[in-house]
Amino acid sequence: MINKIILAAKGFCMGAADVVPGVSGGTMAFILGIYAQLLAAIRSFDMIWLQHIFKLEIKPVFQRPHFGFLIPLLIGIFCALLFFTRVIPLPKLLHTHPEPIYGLFFGLIVGSVIALLPEVKRFDVTAAFFLSIGTLAGWLIVNLVPLDTPDASWFIFLSGMIAISAMLLPGISGSFILLILHKYDTILNAIGNFNFMVLIPFSLGALTGLIVFSRVISELLARFYRATLLVIIGILIGSLWVIWPFQVRKYITVHNKERLISSTPYWPDALTQPVIYALLMMLLGLALVLIIYAVAKQRPKLDAQ
Repeated sequence: MINKIILAAKGFCMGAADVVPGVSGGTMAFILGIYAQLLAAIRSFDMIWLQHIFKLEIKPVFQRPHFGFLIPLLIGIFCALLFFTRVIPLPKLLHTHPEPIYGLFFGLIVGSVIALLPEVKRFDVTAAFFLSIGTLAGWLIVNLVPLDTPDASWFIFLSGMIAISAMLLPGISGSFILLILHKYDTILNAIGNFNFMVLIPFSLGALTGLIVFSRVISELLARFYRATLLVIIGILIGSLWVIWPFQVRKYITVHNKERLISSTPYWPDALTQPVIYALLMMLLGLALVLIIYAVAKQRPKLDAQ
């Protein structure tokens, strides 16, 4: 029961991250140490599971997927989305008090990078290469500008595949990718108007992305753990560009909601109250992650005693 509550709490953190522009649930899953479990849970919906469905074998249909992991996680995510849109309107606070909110997430990501680097074991020329590749990739992605793209079904399918793959990758927001591809408004309109000519290819693309990309990342982590970990850490570092609390941010309005499309960081020239609050929230985020990692490291030892 305690494990389920902990999972729901982690799901809550993932849901909170999804509300913040530029931060994805995948980032938070990585920070909280459940990224590999999340990929495994997604992979549990496989061909064997589909065969059980077609054969009407009810028991295996519910036993094979990792529902024990996914259900509390999804409950936590759903509660966070409700809480941070209805009770505490986080999107509104991002406009009225952006520095402290982004400061917290900046501290969380920096703390995650600090905690993960020892997992690399040794830092040499190879490590520097893969870390640089990830950092450059992360920076390039968050600095993309919206493109003119076709509305054909094949591109809607591709957009769904790319967006869901981005959501699985720490440091990248799937909704941000849809904005870059000029398909965010298209998908929202399709949902609101039940336009299945758009929703079907998009859903098929997202499903394909989940099936393929979750397996690709899992395979890379299994075979090339150190290199893959370094690239992911690099992407997290690159994403800090858009999470830095002191930014000139540009938004576009989609369905009466503002969506972030670009950010230009700046260094504050005075120690004002918002700057102090942002720094304190950075330290809080940093401390939270380091404490979580310290507890996670000690827990196996306590369980063994």
